[in-house]
Amino acid sequence: MVDFHGFELPIWYTSIQEEHLATRSSAGIFDVSHMGFFRFSGPSVLSWLSSISTQDYMKFEPGRCGYTHFLDEKGNIIDDMIFAVVSESEVLGVPNASMVSTMLEWFSKHLPSDSSITIDDISDQTSIIALQGPISNEVIKSVLGINNVVKRFNCKSIEENDLGITGWIQGTGYTGESGVEIFINNKSAPLLWNKLLNAKEFEVVPVGLGARDTLRLEKGYLLSGQDFLWPGLKLIPDAELPENFLSRNTAETNVPFGLSMDHDFIGKEFVQNSLHSGYKWQGLVCQERGPSPRPGHAVFSLDESKIIGYVTSGGPSPSLNRTGIALAYINGANIGQEVMIQVSARKMVKALISTTPFL
Repeated sequence: MVDFHGFELPIWYTSIQEEHLATRSSAGIFDVSHMGFFRFSGPSVLSWLSSISTQDYMKFEPGRCGYTHFLDEKGNIIDDMIFAVVSESEVLGVPNASMVSTMLEWFSKHLPSDSSITIDDISDQTSIIALQGPISNEVIKSVLGINNVVKRFNCKSIEENDLGITGWIQGTGYTGESGVEIFINNKSAPLLWNKLLNAKEFEVVPVGLGARDTLRLEKGYLLSGQDFLWPGLKLIPDAELPENFLSRNTAETNVPFGLSMDHDFIGKEFVQNSLHSGYKWQGLVCQERGPSPRPGHAVFSLDESKIIGYVTSGGPSPSLNRTGIALAYINGANIGQEVMIQVSARKMVKALISTTPFL
């Protein structure tokens, strides 16, 4: 157990390896109640959110979810967020645990002056349970009924079920597998957790922070505070990196599904200038044995003559026979190119720049 942004959370229940592989092969259950939960309301809420984020909310019909970044005036990512469009006048959003107060303040600062948009922070009264893995829909069907099975990036209110549980369910998650995130009141959380974990005829395992990280790493998902860090927080990253190395815009993170360039938003000009040049967040797959790459490790050109980037996330991949994989900001290198990673003071490991997800 560790202190994670003020919450006591498990690194693992059995082992990172076991929980990771179980999520890939059957289903894992995650308590992610430390994440935030906001409700945005108002007649022009979709256009307002579009004006302050990299995603164009006007393109999303009610019942659909999406992913977005919020940037400051210099283009730096403040936070990323999964959102759900409830209706043309209501949107739900899930900020990262450490960023709830920061994002609430930032959103409030940018509200329309006519008070037409309101924000409700319902984080403390909401528990969030994620069920992820190839059999997750079957588990939901068994526990909550077929009417509460949702497709990927769809969302809806939880319909009547045998448990009497109400709330919100959406086909999102942080593992790359099919699955759902379920938003319910705190009192209902133990009941739902136990019913999902002990669903008859299914192998569902509880998963801690360790496997949550390796699962997202294999799919190439950003981790707030580790793969980007807003300079406005004035925090020093855990990894040894050049000053402000983690101050990044959306183009540099190379995440196309969270960016729409055909609308105006805060920081757009900086994203535009970075689209075709500069550092890009790339996948790396080690081509030889050695210590796995870790955050802060330097990435060199193949001839070892110069540093071209730094690893921000890395480790052995449980799904790829523990092959070392990493995500790094690299300048002037392309997919398919070989590079060297300084994995220890005395050892370099050859790696191939790869597309993500890794599997």
